[in-house]
Amino acid sequence: MDTVVLKFGGSSVADNIKLNVVAEKIREFYIDNKKIVVVVSAQGNTTDMLIKEAMSLSSVPNERELDVLLSSGEQMSMAKLAILLNRLDMKAISLTRLASRYLYK
Repeated sequence: MDTVVLKFGGSSVADNIKLNVVAEKIREFYIDNKKIVVVVSAQGNTTDMLIKEAMSLSSVPNERELDVLLSSGEQMSMAKLAILLNRLDMKAISLTRLASRYLYK
């Protein structure tokens, strides 16, 4: 059984209604293939909003801290999606790259 990787961009997960649609699509794939990895972007204009906020603090924000700030948008999306998938009786957890490094040692 192959692993299926699904990627959903910001417009696909723009709000909670669209996030529910994504969860249902994932469930369709789950029925056919139990090995699924899902990658999500931040919802809607979240990244643009976070960049604007960072730039209001500094015209040249530290790159590492900007990366951490921007990743918070993706973390919100993945946590919300995991909540929805678990509600649909699919065992799901959200993972960041760092967390997955510890989980799969």
